[in-house]
Amino acid sequence: MKYDPAHKLATHIKILEAIHRGFRRQGFEGAGIDGLAKDAGVTSGAFYKHFNSKADAFRESVSLGVVEFRAAVEHFQKEHGDAWLDEFAKFYLGEKRCSELGDSCGLQSLTPEVARSDLTTRSIFQSELLKAAKSFSAGLPLIAEQQDINRAWATMALLIGGVTLARAVEDPLLADEIADAVHNAVKPDVS
Repeated sequence: MKYDPAHKLATHIKILEAIHRGFRRQGFEGAGIDGLAKDAGVTSGAFYKHFNSKADAFRESVSLGVVEFRAAVEHFQKEHGDAWLDEFAKFYLGEKRCSELGDSCGLQSLTPEVARSDLTTRSIFQSELLKAAKSFSAGLPLIAEQQDINRAWATMALLIGGVTLARAVEDPLLADEIADAVHNAVKPDVS
């Protein structure tokens, strides 16, 4: 039976979302094809109809993770105007940090995996990350274009690194202390 393109795309998205959770939860090495396929509710054969390899699936997952980050930034910019960064930081360092690892931000959970991956994966990550930084920068109060992008890189790194550190410590009070320190560091200067 031949499926129409819309059904095939919907199935692909369903599988991609499931494997994205699996890679965020288990990392590239920890996630196996059979487990990823099972989590997506498909067979391993169906997995291979949508992805040529585990590496190809990981590349799409990495791309999706950065696209989701950028979409969240743009959503907060639209919804909160000039207060977007403070609201985004509260969300990212609070709700997103405390979510189950499979629901975490792909940037904080997959970036270490990307650093250990091949050049193709790193290139895809870089391409999407540049777009995310541009969106992030566009929401910052204007100073100068190069300074804005530098502030975007620094602020994104603080947020992503802060969540990564806070998730890694055992003590929940220390995790909160790290998140609070990062939030204070990224708060826009209101003077």
